Order: sequence, then C-alpha cells, then structure tokens
Amino acid sequence: MVIKRNVLITAGSTWVALDKVRVISNIASGETGFILADRFRRLGAKVTLLLGPGDFYALKIRGIKVIRFKYLSQLDQLLKKELRKRIYSVVVHAAAAADYQPRKTFRKKVSSRLAHWKIDLVPAKKLINKLKDYDPGLIAVGFKFEPGGGKKMLIKKGNSLIKQANLDLVVANSQRNKGYQAYITDGERKHGPFLSKPAMAACLLKLIEKRI
Repeated sequence: MVIKRNVLITAGSTWVALDKVRVISNIASGETGFILADRFRRLGAKVTLLLGPGDFYALKIRGIKVIRFKYLSQLDQLLKKELRKRIYSVVVHAAAAADYQPRKTFRKKVSSRLAHWKIDLVPAKKLINKLKDYDPGLIAVGFKFEPGGGKKMLIKKGNSLIKQANLDLVVANSQRNKGYQAYITDGERKHGPFLSKPAMAACLLKLIEKRI
C-alpha cells in the first residue's frame, strides 16, 4: 500500500480563553494524530500536522511538517488557510476541538480575589462541519469520542457525525472499562472493534487508500 498524496492531520487539544491568562481546555493527548501522521509518512504521503498545545518534544517525527496552534480560533484559521490551497487529498480531523466557549472573554486578567466567578458557556463553532466547504473533493475523516460508549452508541454517534459534517469516514472511540475501543464507519459499513490505536490506524489507512 502506497499513499503518495498530501495529507492534513489535526491533533491534540484546543484552548478557548476565559481572560488574559486563563483558558478552558481538554485532556486530548495528540497521540492518535501522531500515530496517523507517522503511518501516512511511512506510506509515502507528504504530511502536514496541525498540533495543539503541549510539550511534544519526545514525539517529534522526521519528515512531517508541524504547524503549532493553541486556541480554537487559531486552528480554525489554519484549517481555512491550508484547505483553501486545494493541495490535500485527505484531511483527518483528530484534534479535540472545544465544544463550548465563554459568551464573554475578558481582555484583562480577572482578579483572583473574587468570591464567585460565573462563566456563561455557549456552543463553539463546529470546525469539522466546514472541511468540505473549503474543498469538496477531500476525503474527510472525523473522530467521535464517547468515554463510556459501547458498540451501539459508538456506531450511532459515528453515523450521526458523518451526516452532520458530510464526512467519508468516522472513527468512534471510547475508554470503556479503562481500555481503548474504536469502530470505523462510513455510514453503511462498520469495522472493528479495535482495541488499540495502532490497530485502528492500520485499518483506517487501508480504507482511505481504497477511496484514493
């Protein structure tokens, strides 16, 4: 199997600002994105990795172009900039994009002496819904994480995301019973369960290669 194409991958967590120094984030590690980037590179793809905040020095991979971001808004702009080039055959959106953001962001640091700070959260922009708007010819892959989800829930959520965002494939995964479990769906056929990220990645690349 050889995939000599341009591939764009997003990985890691995202920040949304509360004030000048505080943020809301999530616990995404970026590991899945790194595994996929390395697998694509080994198959001859030219990989660009949009990587969220964190210390990843120990995980650097030669031959992969890495562009760092911290905030959800920065990831939004990077996706727009890269996908509008129309040089990519595949986009894999594995980053854990924030679901909520504060209605109001303070430009200065909020005092730490407050007895109470009420934060009003509203839904954040769904970046995954715009991927094919920038380039309809993309093979677009999304991820859906449901921490305690079993097979039926994961497949259902994955199929729902395919329809919502006009995706080709979705990896629906969980950490049920402290163990990794994932299924890959295209809305009609499902593959899995996969009990490790490398096993999931191997199948996902085969499915993408068939579509290319």
